[in-house]
Amino acid sequence: MTAPSVESTVLDLEIGGMSCAACAARIERRLNRLDGVEASVDYAGEGARVVLASAEVTTATVVETVGKLGYTARPARPVSAGSPGSSGEDDGPSDDAELRDLWRRLVVAAALFVPVADLALAMAAVPSLRFPGWPWVLAALAAPVVVWSAWPLHRRALAGLRHGTTSMDTLVSLGIVAATVWSLVAVVRGAGPAPTASTWDLLLHPSGPVYLEVAAGVTTFVLAGRYVERRARRASGDALAALARLAARDVTVLDDDGTERRVPVGELHVGARFVVRPGEKVAADGRVVSGRSAVDRSMLTGEPVPSEADVGDPVVGGTVAVSGRLVVEATAVGEATALAGMVRLVRDARADRADVQRLVDRISAWFVPAVVVLSLATGLGWWLLGADWFSPALAVLVIACPCALGLATPMAMVVASGRGARGGIFLKGHHALETSRRVDTVVLDKTGTLTTGRMAVVSVLGHSPDLVLARAAAVERGSEHAIATAVVAHGPGDVPAPVDFVALPGLGARAVVDGAEVTVGRPDLFEVGVPSDLRAAWDDAEAAGHTVVAVGWDGVVHGAVVLADDVKASAAPAVAALRAAGLHPVLLTGDHERAARTVAAAVGIDDVVAGVLPEGKLAVLAERRAAGAVVAMVGDGINDGPALAAADLGLAVGTGTDVALEAADVILVRDDLTAVPEALALARATHRTIRVNLAWAFGYNVAAIPLAVAGLLNPLLAGLAMALSSLLVVSSSLRLR
Repeated sequence: MTAPSVESTVLDLEIGGMSCAACAARIERRLNRLDGVEASVDYAGEGARVVLASAEVTTATVVETVGKLGYTARPARPVSAGSPGSSGEDDGPSDDAELRDLWRRLVVAAALFVPVADLALAMAAVPSLRFPGWPWVLAALAAPVVVWSAWPLHRRALAGLRHGTTSMDTLVSLGIVAATVWSLVAVVRGAGPAPTASTWDLLLHPSGPVYLEVAAGVTTFVLAGRYVERRARRASGDALAALARLAARDVTVLDDDGTERRVPVGELHVGARFVVRPGEKVAADGRVVSGRSAVDRSMLTGEPVPSEADVGDPVVGGTVAVSGRLVVEATAVGEATALAGMVRLVRDARADRADVQRLVDRISAWFVPAVVVLSLATGLGWWLLGADWFSPALAVLVIACPCALGLATPMAMVVASGRGARGGIFLKGHHALETSRRVDTVVLDKTGTLTTGRMAVVSVLGHSPDLVLARAAAVERGSEHAIATAVVAHGPGDVPAPVDFVALPGLGARAVVDGAEVTVGRPDLFEVGVPSDLRAAWDDAEAAGHTVVAVGWDGVVHGAVVLADDVKASAAPAVAALRAAGLHPVLLTGDHERAARTVAAAVGIDDVVAGVLPEGKLAVLAERRAAGAVVAMVGDGINDGPALAAADLGLAVGTGTDVALEAADVILVRDDLTAVPEALALARATHRTIRVNLAWAFGYNVAAIPLAVAGLLNPLLAGLAMALSSLLVVSSSLRLR
């Protein structure tokens, strides 16, 4: 699905009533016929992503179009805190209610199917046990199953026929009705199994012309498969629901006069200040303006250890203050928060489709009518041969179900997205899955990726350290770089505002301070290099792995600021895990060679490319790819956007606001680098599972349908095999959890 344009409106829908991939394909096809609409329907996730490029098509139009097809649709519950959906409320039948109803029908069907099957087999195998009216007893036992238990299947099949459509329910309902009607006619006529029936005949049709055990069995098997499938889909989708539930409903707003007011979160706006007490959720993304507290981020990132939030630190909506009171200034609210971005990532991943799944959807769209035709042709062929024609025709109708095909890809994606979300890993779509299996080289940025990104000033070099630091801090006030933040924090609090500030990407910054043009950054920004009286201290600082930033004016270096950035504790284990997976790690940084090699040695990387400007990183990636490498780029999602987009696979290590970074294929909101090998392993495992699912689903249909056409498959066994095929796909996908 292509990215929406700026003028487009993106609408997420919850779709009800879909029973197979053919349903999803039908809805998607009909929506895409609307002017200015691009839709992608997710069968496993029971939702749709609709892009409205025309003002003439509204949400009501889309919902009405889906309704005319016999399905239900409504806008997906928003993530914005304070909405009914955020608290778990609902204005329609809940998934739990549907599951309970399905369970009741399944219990009744299973309880009655056992005596129906036993009686049918006993009467067929041992003629002496037959008693007058036994077929009527069989019919009485089967009636509640084929009527009440199977009613949801019949209802959806009738609804589809009213709208001129077919689905898996059409096949199942048609099979149940055909077997029941045929059997009742046989009972009325007094027909039953021949006393001299062979063992082979008994295996193919145990009760002769009476197929009530088939009707009851198919109903039971289909309901059992539906129940297990729905439970699995709901459990796998819990991560998405859990993310939405993290949003707070109310917030304590702090007015300018210090008054506290409790209001719905929907009334919170950017710039407003709100209070977070111990045990309360942070209502929106923001920055701490007073107070200090440990913040539990485990619900969002899977990290078990709370992190400290102090004045100036960013906090993310949905996290929980643990130990202290915070006053936070909102920087993003509602659908602009990181939490809303995470939910969108999961929804986007589920709506995205691999090319092979698009082929499956096209096949499923015409599969049901083709099966009905094949069933009629099979019956006609056996009738012309003078043999039993109903049993093979019924077996074809029952066995040829596209459900397993429809579940193969989306079910795996639903499970994987839920598994990843619990660990702070968000796969943006099938591109990540398909590329991950070919990746052999992982390029890692240094600052903010292998290191904490929280620079701290170690020392200031120069004859006038105070002046050097003051002027450096004045220039860096105009920058948001990690180095600038550290310099400003370490400098005096009364530095003048810079004039004519100019950012020099990858090099530094320049501004006029106290009438002098001050430059902060690389030494090659100056006409004259590093003075000899600074060289020894400069070299010692670089040898220690520190970052040294030149500060000067009038084209001359007058001093330098030495900064340190600690290596993340998770960096070395992450690199070791990448190596264990057969991947080649590379450190790519704009920092100087000595600092880069110090960090590389600490984490276990021996391939280092240092001193590279942002555009130079693109060239390095291009060179590696031209040499045959399939490259994954890992960056902090701020300065590495072009490199993330240029790599075969981009992984952005974000801490909240970077979660919606468009350049990356995988978003890692966990501040733990071991998420990188975990994300690659999850993507590879998901892709492998999809291939296994599709192989099984295609293989099942290719092998089973010819057997049914050849009359070698009991319709009852066909129903069991059909249900088991879907259960195998579901269970295979659930292994990803």
